[in-house]
Amino acid sequence: MPRHELSPGRSHPRSGWEQGLERPPGAPSLGRLWIGLGLMLVLVLPDSMVFWAPARAHPLPAQNYPARFSGAAPQLRAAFGWWNLTCPVCKGLFTAIDFGLKKEPNVERLGSVATSLCKLLKIAPPRVCQSAVHLFEDDMVEVWTRSVLSPSEACGLLLGSTCGHWDIFSSWNISLPAVPKPPPKPPSPPAPGAPVSRILFLTDLHWDHDYLEGTDPNCVDPLCCRRGSGQPPTSKPGAGYWGEYSKCDLPLRTLESMLSGVGLAGPFDMVYWTGDIPAHDVWQQSRKDQLRALNTITDLVKKFLGPVPVYPAVGNHESTPVNSFPPPFIKGNQSSNWLYEAMAKTWEPWLPAEALQTLRIGGFYALSPCPGLRLISLNMNFCSRENFWLLINSTDPAGQLQWLVGELQAAEDRGDKVHIIGHIPPGHCLKSWSWNYYRIVSRYENTLAGQFFGHTHADEFEIFYDEETLSRPLSVAFLAPSATTYIGLNPGYRVYQIDGCYPGSSHVVLDHETYILNLTEANVPGATPHWQRLYRARETYGLPDALPAAWHNLVYRMRDDTQLFQTFWFLYHKGHPPSEPCGAPCRLTTLCAQLSARADSPALCRHLVPNESLPDVQSWSPRPPFC
Repeated sequence: MPRHELSPGRSHPRSGWEQGLERPPGAPSLGRLWIGLGLMLVLVLPDSMVFWAPARAHPLPAQNYPARFSGAAPQLRAAFGWWNLTCPVCKGLFTAIDFGLKKEPNVERLGSVATSLCKLLKIAPPRVCQSAVHLFEDDMVEVWTRSVLSPSEACGLLLGSTCGHWDIFSSWNISLPAVPKPPPKPPSPPAPGAPVSRILFLTDLHWDHDYLEGTDPNCVDPLCCRRGSGQPPTSKPGAGYWGEYSKCDLPLRTLESMLSGVGLAGPFDMVYWTGDIPAHDVWQQSRKDQLRALNTITDLVKKFLGPVPVYPAVGNHESTPVNSFPPPFIKGNQSSNWLYEAMAKTWEPWLPAEALQTLRIGGFYALSPCPGLRLISLNMNFCSRENFWLLINSTDPAGQLQWLVGELQAAEDRGDKVHIIGHIPPGHCLKSWSWNYYRIVSRYENTLAGQFFGHTHADEFEIFYDEETLSRPLSVAFLAPSATTYIGLNPGYRVYQIDGCYPGSSHVVLDHETYILNLTEANVPGATPHWQRLYRARETYGLPDALPAAWHNLVYRMRDDTQLFQTFWFLYHKGHPPSEPCGAPCRLTTLCAQLSARADSPALCRHLVPNESLPDVQSWSPRPPFC
């Protein structure tokens, strides 16, 4: 069992700013003001546009787009006198906005409007407003002018369904081959003495080049413990040498310590690395900054892991602006070519030519680490609610899911097994993408041996069920904890034990271990960092194996066993849980998250509280903020 005295409880730091917009002192002409306002409305409509909201490490109740926007609407009405905005006026306004943007998309003037709005409504500190708007304005104007968002959709979102219908992310379906699905065949346990592979799993490293010991860990900015954060109050401690339990990322020395010490958990057959390399200072990042992070950390991984093959995936923080991943039909300077080319160059020693080819096009690839196993690295930014480029067209961006089907069918035909790695978990994706992915997993359940993701910074999982009854667990996606402390966590990494590379191997996960650095101990003056195993999954949870049914049963055991859930809650936060207790609603929300590998699907949680209606389940089904 884990040692619960590892570190004391804590409260998550709270930011003093919310989502919103604002208007400039020296305002431009009224027509351009409305154009700018309309553009910035888009910035706050869906969660996918909220680029500076800090993530918390535990799930929160669902917030759908209209409800999320309705919270900002009163502020906008108060600032601009929209109290009498009617449906016809709204549609006329957005028609004019569309016309104005297409005729004269004055980016500088729009940025001025947006910056002033940001300051007026106290969305963020003034310098963050200035930098963030400047960073995002070019791409946002481009997206708005090319978007299929109609005046009816915009006003339906603003004023309600009586004025229009928001369906820009409408349903779509990929095509599955006509080949009949084979009967489900659960994997056989490996024979005693069969080879076991150990896979090191790294995710969400978030290196902060400007981390500075002693600075304020609770500054007003979205990211602290860094140059510019200022000094803490005299009664409060400053940022620790190895990291801090706050809204802070990691100094390079902590990542060096982690990578130099992972050998104690090895040896490793390969490494899965699912992205998010740069820090959370998303309001001021340049392409030069992102490429420095990519190259610096890749060189660090090569230095300490040597000849061990490393297979990366693209995180949402790799680009700038953050979450900005245009589909391949976007060409020129606004495309992601600058990033994918740099990745292909620095990752070339690890990836074969066929993988580098699709990486350069869309940030995804497939390869064969050993005979009988196919590894598929997905670019999950093409499913992301935060990727504002999908406002133009969200239907299977880059054709990635259709490509995935082809890879899985070819693997099935060969009798191979498949591992999928990616950054954002499928349950956190746009609904149509998520439901299509769920359908693909169901079709190829005999072929798909493992799914591995990150992004949430917490230690959790998502279970997949058969589509017919939503009752038979058929796959599990493992969500590994982050290396970074953001927000209020110990640094950590994961090791998977996999049925090894030999003829007839199932290649399924047999167990996993999580390692952490206890910051409370490490930051004591004179101490040296000691990375330690926090727990082993099967031993700690009493699992018969690590197959989907075992994780399904664990969720329902935790529902009925408060002590078992508290163990999970402690490990979910890498040994540093919040000081506030997780009561019944929190527990149900957290457990529902483990059952929800498909977005916006409350039926998956219906058995947690059998007497609850589906609308009631929907009210507490998970939708954590993103990291």
